[in-house]
Amino acid sequence: MDHAPREYPLNAAADIQIRLLELQDRDTRLTQLAHKAKTLPEAAQLAEIDVRLSRLRDEVVAAETIAGDLELEQDKADQDVEQVRERTRRDQQLLDSGTIGDPKQLQSIQAELTSLARRQGELEDVELEIMERVEGARAAVAQLTNERDTVATERADVAAQVDVLLADINSEHSSVEQHRASIAGSLPDDLLALYDKIRADHGGVGAAPLHRGRCEGCRMQLPPNEIEAIREAPADAVVRCEECRRILVRTPESGL
Repeated sequence: MDHAPREYPLNAAADIQIRLLELQDRDTRLTQLAHKAKTLPEAAQLAEIDVRLSRLRDEVVAAETIAGDLELEQDKADQDVEQVRERTRRDQQLLDSGTIGDPKQLQSIQAELTSLARRQGELEDVELEIMERVEGARAAVAQLTNERDTVATERADVAAQVDVLLADINSEHSSVEQHRASIAGSLPDDLLALYDKIRADHGGVGAAPLHRGRCEGCRMQLPPNEIEAIREAPADAVVRCEECRRILVRTPESGL
């Protein structure tokens, strides 16, 4: 029993269909380049460095704030000690002047000198403690600043590497896009529209070669009856894989 020949809604010359494979190659390369740009190891390294650098910058600011507060405390402690020393000098000068004959007043000045000496000792202990804390805070600022600057230098080096790599990718991307536009411009509008729609719906692959009876789009071997139908199809018929619905392009290696 004879079967009615299959009808194909779209037709394009065989050499035009072959150009679909060239277009697919360009689209595949564009996809690869876009993925490469997004997944550069150096870009991931740069992002990690940015996190470290941001943290170190915050730590430097925090350390500088602590050091600044401690320096204010030290200034206050220095002033407190100096006030006591000045009061002690005045009392001692008064005592040494010999102008005070009142025993009670002399006794009062001597008692105040004793009290001032004790107070000066206490304040100097506080002053020394704060000085040590200031030195520690300044050392922390210096260390963190050095770490920040080292990481900033590392970031600049990696950023330069990323810029070079992206420039190379963008240059190739531009060249491939131009070639793609040239190929697309040579295709019939209806064929290009079908290809673009299938490509959008099927993971970026709109056309694939039929290679030894297998669709290279879905990697499925076509059944004998489908092979026979394609063999009998006119050369300008735009055939599609029954499994994945991509455009099947016939070549000398199709096994027909």
